[in-house]
Amino acid sequence: MLQLPVINEGPYELPAYATQSSAGLDLKAVLAEAVVLGPLERKIVGTGLKIALPEGYEAQVRPRSGLAAKHGITVLNAPGTIDADYRGEIGVILVNLSNEPFTIQPGERIAQLVVAQYSQVEWSPVESLDSTQRGEGGFGSTGKK
Repeated sequence: MLQLPVINEGPYELPAYATQSSAGLDLKAVLAEAVVLGPLERKIVGTGLKIALPEGYEAQVRPRSGLAAKHGITVLNAPGTIDADYRGEIGVILVNLSNEPFTIQPGERIAQLVVAQYSQVEWSPVESLDSTQRGEGGFGSTGKK
């Protein structure tokens, strides 16, 4: 398991995995008071967390399915990427896609954080690519079933 240095400037416990197989850690809103997010409004909500990812890792901020399904609240730039060299507070850009105002309470779980390895690429310009059965078919080309 990856040991991740973290500074917790918020009043809440560090995020923990809900189950043994969970991929994401729930991030909580660190707010002085409740904040209302109006229809189609967006706000950056702090989490109080700062992390030091090792080289070759990233953290993705993703929506929570319950907030999205029940209230239309999602992460605007999903997934938000935290690079290994960023040392500031993790902020979550929330947007209200519903027609009703939504109140974000201090300590409310607002997003998930998933840490994963990544690879950087070095471009290798070529004149053609190998062929596949799918070819250039995209955006629904594989059918509905």
